[in-house]
Amino acid sequence: MTIGQNAFMTKAILLAAAAALAGPAAAWAEPADTYYERAFVVAADARCGLFAPAVDAALTAATAQARGAALRSGAAEADLKAVAARARFRAETVSCRDPQLATVRERVDGAFSGWIRTPRMIFPGAERAWIADRTAWTRPGWRLMQASTVGASPVKFGYGETDAAALTAVVSFVGRSRPNAARIVFRDEARAPHAWLSGSGLAPASSRASVWATGVSPADPALLAEGRRAGEAWRFPGWAADRLARLDPRETFLVEFHFRDGSVASARFEAGDFAAGRAFMAMGAL
Repeated sequence: MTIGQNAFMTKAILLAAAAALAGPAAAWAEPADTYYERAFVVAADARCGLFAPAVDAALTAATAQARGAALRSGAAEADLKAVAARARFRAETVSCRDPQLATVRERVDGAFSGWIRTPRMIFPGAERAWIADRTAWTRPGWRLMQASTVGASPVKFGYGETDAAALTAVVSFVGRSRPNAARIVFRDEARAPHAWLSGSGLAPASSRASVWATGVSPADPALLAEGRRAGEAWRFPGWAADRLARLDPRETFLVEFHFRDGSVASARFEAGDFAAGRAFMAMGAL
């Protein structure tokens, strides 16, 4: 490609990015194209420092959401990695003083100002959604949560306690029996580097990793499922969230509850847009 062709392509990408980022969702754009354009702006921001931290967090959330939409539309994970690499490469060729980049910055600031002021968002999945809430951070309450069940017992999982770094699973078991341990089970990237989409979306036992809970206590009433008066809150190390965020949104993971008699009760969750929800939460409380 000649220098002139490269400049033309860069200008075209800047204009496309400005158009695509005119709002948090562009219904007319192909999901992979939207992901490319947002990944490009994220990379340009990292290089040129275009946005304030709140806008940067909003853009990061929208980019993660675009990646999930592209995967759900049928894009291959390897192809999206290549898309992101192209976006980063192209961002390296843009001058931080390019007037078109200034146009992108203005449009992004306008488009995502609404996200910055949005207290609550729902990130839909195939069957279950992640619900993000940036209000009421001074007491326990779900900041990012997905609901599931194990048998007749409701389970909620996500960020719910005042310690924003701790993942929590809250369960209200029917009956008197209570588990003595709990763990999160998901695909092990080292054993199965590619998304596992067969069957239920959970990798076979030989390709799974797990993270055990580090503690348990009675759940705060604000974290219980509707109609429940009591339950247990199992806490997991914060770094486990990074593992979950790297899953394909179509994959599933389990929260297992282990009992003294050797039995195991499993609640199934969708990876979904966990990464986008976590980035939205990182925008801070309102």
